Amino acid sequence: MSNQSSSKIVVIFKRFERFWHWAQALMILLLLLTGLEMHGLFKLFGFGSAVETHNLIGFVWTGLVVLIYTWILTTGEWQQYFPTLKGVEGTLRFYLYGVFKGEKHPHHMTPEDKFNPLQRLGYIAILFGLLPLQVISGFAFYYFPDLRAAGVIGHVDLIAILHTFNAYALLSFVVIHLYMTTFGEKLSSHIKAMITGKEKIEEE
Repeated sequence: MSNQSSSKIVVIFKRFERFWHWAQALMILLLLLTGLEMHGLFKLFGFGSAVETHNLIGFVWTGLVVLIYTWILTTGEWQQYFPTLKGVEGTLRFYLYGVFKGEKHPHHMTPEDKFNPLQRLGYIAILFGLLPLQVISGFAFYYFPDLRAAGVIGHVDLIAILHTFNAYALLSFVVIHLYMTTFGEKLSSHIKAMITGKEKIEEE
């Protein structure tokens, strides 16, 4: 007998998950724009307004990050980000080769297993690596005069380099993330799923 498969529409991304995804995307975009303007790459808001906007959004973003961590840890969603090497080879092959040959994605998404192995590794690096470093370095930069007066930090150079490097790393992630959204059944499929929360999945 041959296996038959059908598709059904299920809720993959919960309401708060969709909220923090888009809110964080907007804040990261504004932080990148104001930060790059502060580095003199272009003039959009004006230097003074860029600094004020950057600092304000930085504080709001920090509050959102705390809410995200609380939600992930208290709802059991942390299991979605737990890294695994199982299926990495097949997923990597799909992204490097299979997607251009019309092959189906080797990872079958379900509400209990949303992310493929590469996504898990990438998201855990972002959520629990780059984001905390960016927030901590941002606070250290903002409160540097007080920290220097207290004898905690003597120089700001290393903090500035770390903050800038992380910003470019986040920018790279955003670009890659946008590119990966085009790998759905349609170009708009993944973006639509993050708006509605619903995704079409295959079932045996």
